[in-house]
Formats: sequence, structure tokens, C-alpha cells
Amino acid sequence: MLCLTGFKSGETFDAFADKFVSGYKELKIPQLELSYVNMLKQIKPADQIKKQINFFESIRSEQKQIAVTSLSSSQKKDYELIAYETELNLERLALEKQWNAAGIKEVPATGLYTIPNGKAWYSYFLKNWLSANVTPDEIYQFGLAEVKRVQAQISVIQKQSGMDDDAFYKHLNDSSFFIVDARVVMVHFEQTRAVVYNHLHYLFNEHNIPPVRIEKGANEAMAQVPGYYDENVFYYNQFNKPYNTRQIGWLFIHEAVPGHHYKASINASLKQSKVQQLFYYMGLEEGWGAYCEELGKDLGVYKTPYDELGKWEWDLVRSVRVPMDIGLNYYGWTDEQALAFWKKNIKNQDDIAMREIARVKRWPAQCITYKYGADQIIQWKQLLQKREGNKFNIKNFHDQILNLGSLPVFMAKESVLNNG
Repeated sequence: MLCLTGFKSGETFDAFADKFVSGYKELKIPQLELSYVNMLKQIKPADQIKKQINFFESIRSEQKQIAVTSLSSSQKKDYELIAYETELNLERLALEKQWNAAGIKEVPATGLYTIPNGKAWYSYFLKNWLSANVTPDEIYQFGLAEVKRVQAQISVIQKQSGMDDDAFYKHLNDSSFFIVDARVVMVHFEQTRAVVYNHLHYLFNEHNIPPVRIEKGANEAMAQVPGYYDENVFYYNQFNKPYNTRQIGWLFIHEAVPGHHYKASINASLKQSKVQQLFYYMGLEEGWGAYCEELGKDLGVYKTPYDELGKWEWDLVRSVRVPMDIGLNYYGWTDEQALAFWKKNIKNQDDIAMREIARVKRWPAQCITYKYGADQIIQWKQLLQKREGNKFNIKNFHDQILNLGSLPVFMAKESVLNNG
């Protein structure tokens, strides 16, 4: 049965956690998907929503009877996860009840802002994607600040070049930055892999990581991204277009090592509780990949200002997407307003503007995970550096995050800043 009976005196917290796991699995709750349309199409009928509500309200009630101070550190982690997921699911279910009550037959694909109760849905998606208790207004301001920060980094590199604005951006389109032959692109990525592996020991303790393969991507559904990672393989995408050399360094770091491949390999080796195995939190995972790009100089990859510029060019796209995501999905911006915001803040990338606008409307809040998660990790590092001074150890800091597995950002923060 899903509805838990009272917490009997002889039962342990582990038994309660086991009940949560089995009950959660029995409900067959869909995983968070990129597409909001697909998510809303999976809303269950009223009787099944009621069944879920009963389960989570019972969990909430029974959890109040547990003496948290008597729990071990691993049990406390499970306790927090259960409490977090319970409240998040009850928020979702309240929205789903309203959706069903409105009798909506088709999900509008015109953007989250255009659907009934769209702003409330967006607030929920934002918290779920970032795995943090945040509001659209504060994330909008965060995005604006990041746009300015990244633009300042690009400005520094432009000044180093000695060129004025027009000459600098014209130079970035020079043929010397582009590779036509896919075999040459492969060689560049293989060389980057070797450089990164030779420098890892400066920033990371030794871990048993399986080799990452490099292949040219063949999945045209993924053609809009420069590359991606999947099951021990890093794919770079080159579909009948020259490949920008400024993408090579940061992209390998993000998708492969020490980014997604590195962290996913360590995640797989960790002994995680049954509760933790139920969930996967994108705020920390995508944030880790984006954070690793900041390490490019120490990893020997950003050899020239232009190598580093590639990281900042794409980071500016990510940064502009943050306010644009809030604007389109929460404030009700039109596509024209979003395009004007893009053009005001990004030079040389008009060709992908409408693609990115369409993306944030299809996949609300997802693109914010990169920026938010990376910023959180950077903040934790700065706080510990200030607190520990010369005793701060970057290798141990990275291990603190890598050994957590996948957790909500707020729980990762608690663990890292309190040293576990």
C-alpha cells in the first residue's frame, strides 16, 4: 500500500526510507523532460493525482515524527532528500489539479507564458531544473550580472589584441580559425585530450576514470550543439560546415574531462543510497561542466587569448539566455523583444539567435542550469579560499563535490561548506 501507517516504535529510519522508495517507484512519476509540452501531456487523471497527493502528504506527516538528531550523516542526507522531493512533488500536484480542473485538452506549443497558469508552472520548472528554491526575479537579475561579467572578460581579450571593435570581430571570422577537414578536427580534439590528461594532477586527486572516446557526431537531431557526451563517448558535431577552433578547448573540458565524463564516471563508482538513486539533479551536473571550463588555463588548454575567448563567447550565449528565458517564459516577452535583447548583448552570433529563442521557449529553465550551477560552485570555492587561506586545497575541494554524487544544489552547498 502507498499510504504509510504510523511510525511504530520498533521501526528504524531505514525502514521509513525503504517505504518511501518503494512507494515512489509504484507511483511511476515521469522524469523531468526538456519539453514542457511533453511534461504537461503526462499529467495523470484526477484519481491518480489524488493517489500521489495522499502518498506525499502521508510521507510529510510521518517525517515529522522522526528525531533528526538521532540520524547518521547518511540518513540525514536521505531525510533532506525525501523532504525536498515531497514538497516539490506536492507543488507539482497542486498545479496538475488546477490543470485538470480547467479541462484543457491540448497543450499550447506557443510557449509556457501562453498556457493557463503559465507563470506558476514556470516558477515550478525553474526550481526543479535548478534544484534550488529560487524565484524568476532573482534569476533574471543574476543573468543580467553574468552578461556584464562575461562581456568584461571579452573586452579584456579585445584590448590585448590591439584591435578596435570592428576589426576585432571581423578577425574572429578569419579562415585561420576554421577547420574544414573532419579528420583534422579529430586530431585537435585528441591533442586536447592528451594535454588535459597531462595537467589533471594539478587540480584533481587521482581517480579511476575509464578512457573517453572521441567521435564525429552523426545524430542530426543534435546538430544545433557543437558537441555532446553520451556513455563514455565525446561527440563533436561537424555537419558540412567548417569547425571553429575556438570551440575545441572549452567543449572537451565541459563534455569530457574533467566535465561530464569525469563526473559521471565517479558518480557510477559511488555507493549511493536507494533514495539518492531515485533522482538526478541537473543544477549540479550541468553546473559542474560549465564550472570546469573556468579551469582551462590550469589544464593547459587555453594557450592563447583566442583559446580562452572561445569559452567566453559561448558563455556569453549562456548568460544572455538566462534573462531571455525569464523574459519569454515569465515576463511575456515577444520573440522580437528577445531578439532585440540578444542583438544588444551579443555580436557576431545573429545566425543562432532565433534557434536559441525557440529553444528556451520549448525547454523552459533548462538552459539556466549551466550558469546557476557553475556560479554556485565558484561561490563555494571563493568562500572556502577566504576561510581557509593557505590551507585551501583545490584537489580536495573538487573531491568534496565529486564524491557527493547527484544532489540538489542547496544540499551540495551544505555539504561542501560544512566539510561533509
